[in-house]
Amino acid sequence: MVKPSAHASHILVKSKGEASQLASNISKLKDFQKYARKKSECPSRHKGGDLGWFRQGQMVSAFDQAVWSTPVKTVSLPIKTQFGYHLIWVHEREE
Repeated sequence: MVKPSAHASHILVKSKGEASQLASNISKLKDFQKYARKKSECPSRHKGGDLGWFRQGQMVSAFDQAVWSTPVKTVSLPIKTQFGYHLIWVHEREE
């Protein structure tokens, strides 16, 4: 059976405080992409944080769980992984 897939973007920062502050300023995708370009520490920042499509289980556990529990077209709460704190925007999911 093929695992579900999702298309998501993220912003990676060092602190939960910075992630929370950014999240409070994001209400639409354009805001998310602007902050991703300015603030994210991931190379995906050059694409507005876009990670493209990936299958369930391909990302680290906490990130993966957030992708599947965050409502589509909204920004997640700050998610902590070994890389730092992520804000995730889920564009769409295919179950």
